[in-house]
Amino acid sequence: MIGNFSLTYLGYMVQSIGWTLVLSALAFVLGMAGGFLVMLGRISPRRWLRLPTQVFIEAIQGIPLLILLFIVYFGLSVYGFELPSIVAAALALMVYTSAYLGDIWRGCVEAMPRAQWEAAECLSFTRWQTLRLVIIPQAVRLSLPPTIGFLVQIIKMTSLASVIGFVELTRAGQIINNSIFQPFLVFSLVGVFYFVLCYPLSRWSASLEDRLNVGNR
Repeated sequence: MIGNFSLTYLGYMVQSIGWTLVLSALAFVLGMAGGFLVMLGRISPRRWLRLPTQVFIEAIQGIPLLILLFIVYFGLSVYGFELPSIVAAALALMVYTSAYLGDIWRGCVEAMPRAQWEAAECLSFTRWQTLRLVIIPQAVRLSLPPTIGFLVQIIKMTSLASVIGFVELTRAGQIINNSIFQPFLVFSLVGVFYFVLCYPLSRWSASLEDRLNVGNR
């Protein structure tokens, strides 16, 4: 025990890490599905698909995640949609993630050399076949570093879910601090736990980026 901080509080923090990871996984997996659709719409030759996805990306990127959380959790409740805090947080993070990953992946697809598209046309591939067999497999490799880097951001952004009552790592720290009034100790530990979660992913992202740079020389 350090002061009033006991192993019980430490166990509570460790338990809250599990909920942080659950929320991060939900947001990332659902956000990847949404981001893929956003990416397809953004690179579509059809204007009626491109414009809405562009507006969606610009709108979400221009709104703080905190506001999205308030809209989903408090705003929808006005119209009778009472969502559990984890569902509201996952939904808001999913929308946020979809916009950013869709834009990241769109950039990776458009970074593919024009010659790749022309070669596929020579083989009489349809546009979907070209994307599925030629462009997307190469774009996936290019997109891995920024995608993993964004996952790190998602893990840290789950801390905002504390404002709607979801007990993840940051909220657990607030609850413990309200009991023992040792903010330096408590939130230093919270910071250490976030670092332990995020640092390996950051190093992995940097390692993949270094490999890409070496391979492109």
